[in-house]
Amino acid sequence: MSGPLSSLKILDFSTLLPGPFASLLLADMGAQVLRVESPTRVDLTRVLPPHDAGVSASHAYLNRNKRSIALDLKQPAAVAVVKQLVQEYDIVLEQFRPGVMDKLGVGYAALKAINPRLIYVSITGYGQTGPYKDRAGHDINYLALAGVASYTGRADSGPLPLGVQVADIAGGSLHGVVGLLAAVVQRQLSGQGQQVDISMTDCAFSLNAMTGAAYLACGVAPAMQGNALNGGSFYDYYRTRDGRWFAVGSLEPQFMQQLCAALGRPELAALGLRPDKQAELKNEIQMVFETRDFADWAALFAGLDACVEPLLSLPEAVEHPQIRARELVVEVPREGKAPQRQIACPIKFSGGSEAPRHIGTAVGQHNVEVLTELGYTVEAIEALRQGRVLG
Repeated sequence: MSGPLSSLKILDFSTLLPGPFASLLLADMGAQVLRVESPTRVDLTRVLPPHDAGVSASHAYLNRNKRSIALDLKQPAAVAVVKQLVQEYDIVLEQFRPGVMDKLGVGYAALKAINPRLIYVSITGYGQTGPYKDRAGHDINYLALAGVASYTGRADSGPLPLGVQVADIAGGSLHGVVGLLAAVVQRQLSGQGQQVDISMTDCAFSLNAMTGAAYLACGVAPAMQGNALNGGSFYDYYRTRDGRWFAVGSLEPQFMQQLCAALGRPELAALGLRPDKQAELKNEIQMVFETRDFADWAALFAGLDACVEPLLSLPEAVEHPQIRARELVVEVPREGKAPQRQIACPIKFSGGSEAPRHIGTAVGQHNVEVLTELGYTVEAIEALRQGRVLG
């Protein structure tokens, strides 16, 4: 079964997390993704621990269903290969700082001249313009500059480093996929491609959403524990007697009533909508949660529709009935070894989905295969290898 994006052919020059996570989603949905990797500068996810049978688990996951060609783009013969590829692979995904691809001879202008239908998606920290466009950064920096971190954390202890890379993934990866697919739709109408400029800081800034709207329209600035959804109300995490946690999101009155009844304190429901009573309410809820162990509360709330759920470890989440029912863990084939368990593509199609083909491959594993498809002879491929154009 072919996926819904099986008609797309993508050259992926990205490394680390934002670009590879974007192209993983595309590959999982059927796109033909060819990674163009450096034979001399290793993608750090390839060496990131832990390793399974000598392969980084992160690399094996992020680069599943993708092929790899290793080209030294500092050599003209490698640039020539890329220029041949874009005649067929008419979508490029890259993650270098602005201007780097131009210096290598494979920037948007150079490749657009070869294929006007080219869609060129550039994911960077700060975008292609502005005073920070050449500045280095990571997820934590983008969230800080976008204002998101200023109201994420506890008022008495400050901001928190998050467990997942929100700016990288929700900012760069997901917005990159949206922009890419929007450009594909427009190309179907106009016949022309374009460059898509994705700034992880821009996209993280847009994630301010409701708090951003409140400030820009009404001048109400968010603060840590300053609103109903960031610890400023009873909507929060509560510790059990044995040191585990529960997430309480019982905002609506009917859910609040169920919560308080389950806690044996039905009278507390009247405090749920009173802003002046939130600290008192949170203290009362916390004291009740500390009277019983995690397993007791889990058994109780499992039978209630009260927007109260246990905070699960990742191993527990993997085994949760909902996660299992949604088939969010998949067995991915790997050559010569047993399949590897990975997180499945979370997007479900009524028409079915393509089964995973393989985990992330070795650098340049498909050199010969790809070049043969381009029409290179055995002798020509060997000459590229001898000239160290290929890795």
